[in-house]
Amino acid sequence: MIRPLVMCLIFCLVYGNSKPTKKNHVLRKEPLSDLDHDDSDNHNFHHDAFLGQEEAKTFDDLPPEESKRRLGLIVDKIDANNDQFVTLEEMEDWISNVHKKSMHENTELQWNDLDKNNDSLISWDEYKESTYGKNSADTPQKDGEEGYKVRMVKDERRFRTADRNGDMAVDKEEFMAFLHPEDFEHMTITLVMDTLDEVDKNGDGFVDVDEYIDDLSGPNTRQLEEEPEWVKTEQKHFAKLYDKNKDGKLDQDEVRSWIMPDNNAVNAEGKHLMEEADSNKDGKLTKQEILEHHKLFAGSQVTEYGDALLHHDEF
Repeated sequence: MIRPLVMCLIFCLVYGNSKPTKKNHVLRKEPLSDLDHDDSDNHNFHHDAFLGQEEAKTFDDLPPEESKRRLGLIVDKIDANNDQFVTLEEMEDWISNVHKKSMHENTELQWNDLDKNNDSLISWDEYKESTYGKNSADTPQKDGEEGYKVRMVKDERRFRTADRNGDMAVDKEEFMAFLHPEDFEHMTITLVMDTLDEVDKNGDGFVDVDEYIDDLSGPNTRQLEEEPEWVKTEQKHFAKLYDKNKDGKLDQDEVRSWIMPDNNAVNAEGKHLMEEADSNKDGKLTKQEILEHHKLFAGSQVTEYGDALLHHDEF
């Protein structure tokens, strides 16, 4: 009898004092890289952001001198006004275009699989049948998995929002918004509604502080005799950062601020690259400064256009 009691006490101590590892619903815009941002290890995150995630993979086999040569050609493209300097604005424009190109490529890849009748539109029925199958909504869900029916409801809501003219068929631009809702202002309501579906347990259309804490670490936290410190901290965050109108709960606008905090990954990455490579600290980069820091930008990897650069005559 003693051992189970000891184990229970240990569990309560560990669980009660452990801060949750992450907030399940906090979102960012489509990431510049799937890799961790860890400069102490390597610069692969920056390679993805600067070159594009798929294109960066093709650089691995290039020798350093070839990588530098091709990086120089990229610098010429980034320098939009041809003044021999790269400014923060030009760097941001470049990274933003790389990011958009990656989204377009992802959209194109899925589009070709889904537009079965080649009418340049994807209907909800086409998407639903291809993604879930004709009878998949009735398939029992596995333990720990969201049921097909629930997922389909969320997808249909997102599809309807992306479908601007309401004909239950999307063109490529609308389909891209469906696939990447974080990057389209009019799509963020679907992310808010998805969050409410999961977090708003009492169904009142709001997220109260208990639901907020439960979402971080589960309802057992509030059953502990002594409230963990991290819970007290998160309660303060809830009140000061998210509950703007101080009514003790989050409405749709406040939920949006919670799950999609103001951030600009492109600006942050552009500033980081500029600061790291700006040897003389004049606020702009020369081609020489970028080439001297080629491991930061490309390492032994190719450019934003990937295979096109490998085979195009100008290179």
